[in-house]
Amino acid sequence: MYTTPEVVWLNTNPYLRRFNLPVIKHLSQYLDVAHWEYELTEDESTSHQLAIDLLDDYLSLLKKPVHLVGHSTCGFLGLQYASRYPEKVKSLTLLGVGVNPAMDWVGYYYLLRRHFKCSQEVILNHLGRCLFGYGNSYYQKSLVKLLQKALVYSLSPHSLYKRHTSFPVKTITPPLMVCGSREDQIVFWTEIEKWELYLKTGDRICQCPKGGHFFHYFHPQWLGERILDFWISLGEYIPKKDAYRFNFLTTSSPNG
Repeated sequence: MYTTPEVVWLNTNPYLRRFNLPVIKHLSQYLDVAHWEYELTEDESTSHQLAIDLLDDYLSLLKKPVHLVGHSTCGFLGLQYASRYPEKVKSLTLLGVGVNPAMDWVGYYYLLRRHFKCSQEVILNHLGRCLFGYGNSYYQKSLVKLLQKALVYSLSPHSLYKRHTSFPVKTITPPLMVCGSREDQIVFWTEIEKWELYLKTGDRICQCPKGGHFFHYFHPQWLGERILDFWISLGEYIPKKDAYRFNFLTTSSPNG
């Protein structure tokens, strides 16, 4: 039976969805979690405004504020939404999002493309090692194929011809937790630490000692426990472990 979720996990790329699932599985033992996904068509230009509008259409149906969680570009989307509609956000958890929230792995990819005269495959091989740390050639080949597809469907503001270097950050009204990895080679820990300037009383920064940019995939229980502890500090009631309570929702653009 469908129930109104307490948590909405944001995803903007179907090819990166799998990396969210371990920590969602952990959280969904305690609270109802919805996985909201914005599906960009292959020939469609990226539009954060459209994604924000579609997310608002969904959250408006819930008729109560929810905890938003997002990694990288998805966290950037959540930050923009929480800034615009704070009354609909119970809390915001950002994963791998620096104080320049527009900086993501896609931006790093295009930076490499502009500065090095290498094939896409060579650059994606390097990027795969930076993102996941795999040295196994089998995993590397699979990652290159996955990243090629993920680039096409990315909601990132970056492209080969335009790279966004900054986005104005301000203190947001909803409670905020920012998590990063000490080993992240895309969003360095120093960029996570700079969030200190924008934190309110009760907001948090937490560091995962390992795991790289996708630390939430490699350490789901570690992260899940810290997210739950953050929500408890806000007065959220966390029941005992239960059967998984998870809803999946894909939202396409009107043209998709």
